[in-house]
Amino acid sequence: MSNAIQITLIGKPGCHLCDDAWTVLSVVVSEFAAAHPSVRLEVDERNMLDDQDLIARYSEEIPVVLLNGKMHSYWRIDAKRLTAKLEELI
Repeated sequence: MSNAIQITLIGKPGCHLCDDAWTVLSVVVSEFAAAHPSVRLEVDERNMLDDQDLIARYSEEIPVVLLNGKMHSYWRIDAKRLTAKLEELI
């Protein structure tokens, strides 16, 4: 059982899908944290415009959600699917 999960949201300013993803992610994180207080969720938001490697890798896929450094989803974030994956990681 892991006691920490790293969640990274990669996007850029002015991206409406990124704003939508942040909204979904915020709700999922809040609900998951309430249900699993012993699990530490570390959430990091990255602006791809600050990192040429992120631009090269994800420019056609933003927003991107990484869980523990691995691609989970891109474009649209499905709350149920994200929650299920978080449950699987604990």
